[in-house]
Amino acid sequence: MKTLLGFTAAVGGALIISACGSSTTSGGVAGASTTTPTATPTATPTASAAPSQAGATVGVASNKLGQILVDGNGFTLYLFEADTTTTSTCSSDCAANWPPLLTNGTPMAAGAATQAMLGTTMRSDGTTQVTYNGHPLYHFVSDTNAGDTHGQGLTAFGAGWDVLSPAGNKIEGGA
Repeated sequence: MKTLLGFTAAVGGALIISACGSSTTSGGVAGASTTTPTATPTATPTASAAPSQAGATVGVASNKLGQILVDGNGFTLYLFEADTTTTSTCSSDCAANWPPLLTNGTPMAAGAATQAMLGTTMRSDGTTQVTYNGHPLYHFVSDTNAGDTHGQGLTAFGAGWDVLSPAGNKIEGGA
């Protein structure tokens, strides 16, 4: 009887540990997360990350640039000055370096972000990209930690890249 109880406890513990190690939410580029926007991510966002079934989260973080938009894992979001409408002009090599914030559901605002400013646009590859105040949103591959702003003020792929304020305007200035 003691052996059976010990075995049952060991199997139950393994199931609990296994369940704690898995997650149905995704972070980084793709999307929604049940964590707060200041959570520390465990991986760099990538364009190949699959969007979650829930909407991506857009929140606000404070740093030396002021209050800026971040994804649900605290990664900085950028606008591309070449995007003059809600249609993204960043694809192929551009999107490999500046992965779009993708979603499969309705994007959600957190903190000081404004829900009414969130929208979506269909990309040329059929995925759905999150927009804020009409600007398609992107990450930067060199931002490897939450709060990094290495893409701020860069010019690449023919135009400038800037972080956004919660009001939906670009913030200019160095990283």
